[in-house]
Amino acid sequence: MFSLDVHITVFILSLIPSFEGRYALVFGIFSGLSPSVAMAVATAGILMLSIVLPQAFPRIDDLMVWMLKGGRRFRVRVASAYLNHVGRVRVRVKPYMDKYGIPGLILFVALPIPSSGVWTGALIAYLLGMGRYKSMMVLLTGGLLSNFITLVFTVLGFRLPV
Repeated sequence: MFSLDVHITVFILSLIPSFEGRYALVFGIFSGLSPSVAMAVATAGILMLSIVLPQAFPRIDDLMVWMLKGGRRFRVRVASAYLNHVGRVRVRVKPYMDKYGIPGLILFVALPIPSSGVWTGALIAYLLGMGRYKSMMVLLTGGLLSNFITLVFTVLGFRLPV
């Protein structure tokens, strides 16, 4: 029987940006967890992120709107700069969403490479103005695919050339 500490560590690692479930899964397997248990624990982290992040990112806009009403010059300048920047980014990324759509975002989240994943996918979905439930499904699907890809390569003993 394995210590519960490894399970908790894998779960916590699966919540960290850029590390996420895919690398937490590898850590769990190399720490002695069975591949199925490591997959289950890492997937629990992906599930949590897929639910929480689409709820959290829009709260930033709420905070910025509140700051605009605050009347203090510094807060108003920060909030205005943020909202203007987000608006410009949304306009710039819209053509990519039109071209690649939801499957493109799922693939982006699923690629087990640095700077992709659930955190970045959630930010992109937020910037694109994608609805919360659609974001949740895209993130969960991409995160599960990423975990599965990583699991297959890890179990088969795939090694990157050094």
